[in-house]
Amino acid sequence: MEKFDVTIIGSGPGGYVAAIRCAQLGMKTAIIERYNTLGGTCLNVGCIPSKALLDSSEHYHNATHTFAEHGIDVKDVKVNLKQMIKRKGDVVKQTCDGINFLMKKNKITVFTGHGSFVNKNTIEITGADGKKSQVETVKAIIATGSKPTSLPGIEIDKKRVITSTEALELTEVPKHMIIIGGGVIGLELGSVYARLGAKISVVEFTGGLIGTMDGALGKELQKSLKKLGFEFYFNHKVTSAKAKGKEVTVTAENAKGETIELKGDYCLVSVGRRPYTDNLGLENAGVKMDARGKIETDDHLQTNVQGIYAIGDVVKGAMLAHKAEEEGTFVAETMAGQKPHINYNLIPGVVYTWPEVAAVGYTEEQLKEQGKKYKVGNFPFKASGRARASMDTDGFVKVLADEATDEILGVHMIGPRVADMIAEAVVAMEFRASAEDISRMSHAHPTFTESFKEACLDATGKRALHI
Repeated sequence: MEKFDVTIIGSGPGGYVAAIRCAQLGMKTAIIERYNTLGGTCLNVGCIPSKALLDSSEHYHNATHTFAEHGIDVKDVKVNLKQMIKRKGDVVKQTCDGINFLMKKNKITVFTGHGSFVNKNTIEITGADGKKSQVETVKAIIATGSKPTSLPGIEIDKKRVITSTEALELTEVPKHMIIIGGGVIGLELGSVYARLGAKISVVEFTGGLIGTMDGALGKELQKSLKKLGFEFYFNHKVTSAKAKGKEVTVTAENAKGETIELKGDYCLVSVGRRPYTDNLGLENAGVKMDARGKIETDDHLQTNVQGIYAIGDVVKGAMLAHKAEEEGTFVAETMAGQKPHINYNLIPGVVYTWPEVAAVGYTEEQLKEQGKKYKVGNFPFKASGRARASMDTDGFVKVLADEATDEILGVHMIGPRVADMIAEAVVAMEFRASAEDISRMSHAHPTFTESFKEACLDATGKRALHI
């Protein structure tokens, strides 16, 4: 039986990053992946392929909606969905091949199969052919990620009633896609097909979109998505979704008990994800889970069993690839005796619709709940010269700062390229910057990032220069 210092189960962003950092720190490292390609949900059926389709569909949308205004005349623009999906697949393959290279470069042993604990120091690997082998390990990291969830009354057939995985492989542009859930994944994939000509209906249980983010962002995003042709049914509970032939019928009811019935050719179920801990043999190792199926860990991400750690979607916190990466590095360095840290409040959240949505820190709703006294600074992109030049004037930057100290407490953006812009806010908040600090830093002109400076100026005595 081969012996390792650390064995990681799962090769998503958390798992493979943990493996690399462990190897860098001198540990003999193994990683176990049940599928034939490394990279987990994010690289194979999540972050990477969805962004590839978002970019492709955005190019098509611009060609049919904004090119003429820019002075670019094109005729007979058509969607070649087959090529779009093929390019997405190529991007995924290149990215996954890159992870293979990193494993070899760092001398990490890769096992393909389903990993499960025999005991705290022995992990069994079951291949697709049913053959079993075992490894002995001093320490282990559980990084098995998550799977899409569903609701009672919904029959997912993976053909007409689908999850995000199937939505990345459609062979036709839907005529009418009904999306159950107004969260990140549904809105991103809805955006892809709306741009390509599909009618999109969103049925959401709560009263707004992207409910975990600042309320102002969801309201602004709703306005932008309406321009794409989205329609919304808020405060509706879906009671059934069934396919018959090429038609899907979704039934939902509001708080008054009134029922609506929507008919489309596809239904995307996007109501969240659950930790993937199926058949891991956690009971054999004595690892505890909470009532929601997440693995319990301490402040060092160690489970109740010494030497076994858990990271990413299987533990508490936001289900984000970059959160898992931070935790993978954190655990590796903790094992090596270092003193790493993660500030969970400063892990940014992003929605890759257009306009993009990005946020870090406290929402205004959270500050009100805490009774915290704060100041608000706003700057609209319609006042940005760079945004006007690119015809991307939807959205704003909102800065929340402590009323007494001026320390930045939260930054909430919706607009062009804010997925990249939010990094400046994260850096500022990691260094406990004030709104005044940012407002006195030179930002290149004309850029989208000037809007962050202007919002900070607005938060410090309403000194914004361009509104």
